[in-house]
Amino acid sequence: MKSTLLATGALLISASALAAQTTVQSCNRSVTFDAPPERAISNDVNLTEMMLALGLADRMVGYTGVSGWKTLDEDMRNGIEALPELSPKYPTREVLVGADADFYFAGWNYGMKVGGELTPETLEPFGIQVYELTESCAHVMQKDTASMDDMYVDLLNLGRIFDVQERANELVDGYKAELAAFSQELEAGEPLRVFVYDSGDDTPFTAGSYAMPTALIEAAGGTNIMDDFEKSWGTVTWEEVVERNPEVVVIINYGEVTAAQKREFMMTNPAFADLDAVKNDRFVTLEYVEATPGPRNIKAIKTLAEAFWAK
Repeated sequence: MKSTLLATGALLISASALAAQTTVQSCNRSVTFDAPPERAISNDVNLTEMMLALGLADRMVGYTGVSGWKTLDEDMRNGIEALPELSPKYPTREVLVGADADFYFAGWNYGMKVGGELTPETLEPFGIQVYELTESCAHVMQKDTASMDDMYVDLLNLGRIFDVQERANELVDGYKAELAAFSQELEAGEPLRVFVYDSGDDTPFTAGSYAMPTALIEAAGGTNIMDDFEKSWGTVTWEEVVERNPEVVVIINYGEVTAAQKREFMMTNPAFADLDAVKNDRFVTLEYVEATPGPRNIKAIKTLAEAFWAK
């Protein structure tokens, strides 16, 4: 009788453990979590803000990859004031292991590099599971062009991983409803030709078809002139930009070179004098945290639409 009870108990424990497991798709990997992470680390300002939007600060031991390139606004500073920044740029493996992390929310070129020190495979032996930012999956697999679903999927998957599905569903439903209402009222004309200027003097670094600004621009009534550039973020030539003659330039604001300096560079360079955007002084600025996947994407669409269609 006793052995039967023990066996029954073991089966119940096994069933309970199985029920607690959660499996999500992370790029080209299927990742199973036996329990919600308790010592998470996020890399980059937009990924960190996703964690905060889901109320996960108390499940985190720190964040990385912010102050080396970007600044935090007041809302974000308040949200993570109790958390240390473990590394100003990309962390090392020693940083994550030293923090006794059990989860790393990052992406390809958002805290990890293909073939680099930090990958899901290199962190697995240390008990650190990785969830990859969906937008960044283009670096390791074939994926559809960027869409708002990239951001929604990440929030919903994080909700499942951390067992806060209700909060994740509420956020995503709210974003979808807000965007639908805005789109219904948007009075847009023929899609404007838009160039995303991230950085670079000799050669511009810009958003390709797999980068979030392509989705934001389309939602605001424009077309990314580099939407046939089959990369996420990457370098093109100024000759290509001139040939495609953007009507609007979207400047991504971060780093040592300010948005004002980037605008001045384009406005005063004779090579760009005939661009419609330059002739009509049509520039709009998005903060880095608005232009990358995260909770501020709906606000970014509204900012773009106002600049595109203001009368």
